[in-house]
Amino acid sequence: MDNKYVELISFIKQQFPNQDFIPLHAPFFLGNEQKYVADAIESTFVSSIGQYVNRFEEMMASITGAKFAIATVNGTNALHLALILGGVEIGDEVLSQSLTFIATANAISYIGANPVFIDVDRDTLGMSPTALQKFLEVHAEMKSDGFTYNKATGKKIAACVPMHTFGLPCQMDELIAICREWNIFLIEDAAESLGSYYKGKHTGTFGKIGTFSFNGNKTVTCGGGGALVTDCEELAKRGKHLSTQAKVPHKWEFVHDAIGYNYRMPNLNAALACAQLEQLNMFVLNKRELSSAYQHFCATHDIQFISESEHTTSNYWLNAIVAKDKEEREEFLTYANANGVMSRPIWQLMNKLPMFQNCQHDGLKNSVWLADRVINIPSSYRP
Repeated sequence: MDNKYVELISFIKQQFPNQDFIPLHAPFFLGNEQKYVADAIESTFVSSIGQYVNRFEEMMASITGAKFAIATVNGTNALHLALILGGVEIGDEVLSQSLTFIATANAISYIGANPVFIDVDRDTLGMSPTALQKFLEVHAEMKSDGFTYNKATGKKIAACVPMHTFGLPCQMDELIAICREWNIFLIEDAAESLGSYYKGKHTGTFGKIGTFSFNGNKTVTCGGGGALVTDCEELAKRGKHLSTQAKVPHKWEFVHDAIGYNYRMPNLNAALACAQLEQLNMFVLNKRELSSAYQHFCATHDIQFISESEHTTSNYWLNAIVAKDKEEREEFLTYANANGVMSRPIWQLMNKLPMFQNCQHDGLKNSVWLADRVINIPSSYRP
């Protein structure tokens, strides 16, 4: 075990003193969480109808700068709904990343569509515009109907879903330009990037739709929860309708005009989310201070730290370092976890999983390199 990593573990323990076990990312409830949840209970509106659901949507629209926000049960549901709104159908193909959490690929599969995996850039860990353009030039063609098709499979490439890994924004300008050129519906998987910005604009607001997660390990949590944001009123109205079982408003009749989903966030979760959102700026500032401390330590100990790229502001949801190879990564993980410091590798590549092993990809050179080396280290808010 390299001594610099032993010193890093010691440094991490100094950042989180008096803890026998340091989790990767723990939730903190420091504000109005109990007050708002108690209020929701007392109101008896604990399901999907309640003032906190509406308030949560208003807060998410305000925070992100989007015109509309829709509350959902979780981030995976939000992404599934976004793909439906984007017109993705059974048999279509959706361009995404192999280096991502499995929810991205799962949501594509819920529709009966097929993921196609595009490589990432090593600095952002997000979809590479260069790789995307190259894949389309080699494997795709636009037909007379104005849509793009995969020349090998004949399938329509209906959407593109880049993911802002660990809160590090992708290079959105280039990705948007490419998708516009090829008439591909762009959806941002911003599950991990609440509080992150690209060129001063909040992630999730560049594509036609952006989706967020409020899982227990996120910067802001409500146990479970998600959100979909968009500037398109038509998409917002349709999304809210489908998320509430496609029920047509009526005082007593049960009339449904489409296959809908029970995806509406409950008022109890929304109450918790509202209290957490009130503290978002404080959480992000605190996490960025921790990241700065990590960066300074790593710079003086010859450890590669993954930092935000130019023109971006990251929430540093999860901090990450890069080992020299897979063997060094395993040595660090073994030592850190044995010494009460939770650390983990980045996700296994999607195309390595049995469900997605036959999906088309572009070779994924950077993804493979990163999957062997990236390590997440404790990133919680420090009170």
